[in-house]
Amino acid sequence: MSDAGPDPELLAAATLAHLEAYCPYSHYRVGAAIRTGSGAVIVGCNVENAAYPLGSCAEAGAIAAMVVAGERSIVEVVVVTDGDTPGTPCGGCRQRLREFAGPDVRVHSVAAPGGAVTMTMAELLPHSFGPEYLHDE
Repeated sequence: MSDAGPDPELLAAATLAHLEAYCPYSHYRVGAAIRTGSGAVIVGCNVENAAYPLGSCAEAGAIAAMVVAGERSIVEVVVVTDGDTPGTPCGGCRQRLREFAGPDVRVHSVAAPGGAVTMTMAELLPHSFGPEYLHDE
């Protein structure tokens, strides 16, 4: 695991997004903030649905907003969750992040009450499959 903590601006943005989460079923709020290659900060929060499979993760929302903004590169991620232990991105979101983030990109998982863990994408999703495998060179 990496030693460097989250960028304060990203942490503040993810914390605000966390507070806006729509989670009437699980009551587990998640906020995500992504710093793009251009330096922009883009956020997302989890949005649940009465038809459970139709909910969306905070990371997925942030990535969708990033793409709509014309960005294609993630250089750092902060995820803020409820609970005493930092919640890391789910498996699907790890792969979504990997689409736009290289192996050295830091992903910080922070518990709202305190406590954090920082990992690189390679630590979070070892031996990942990324877009570079699909391009002819």
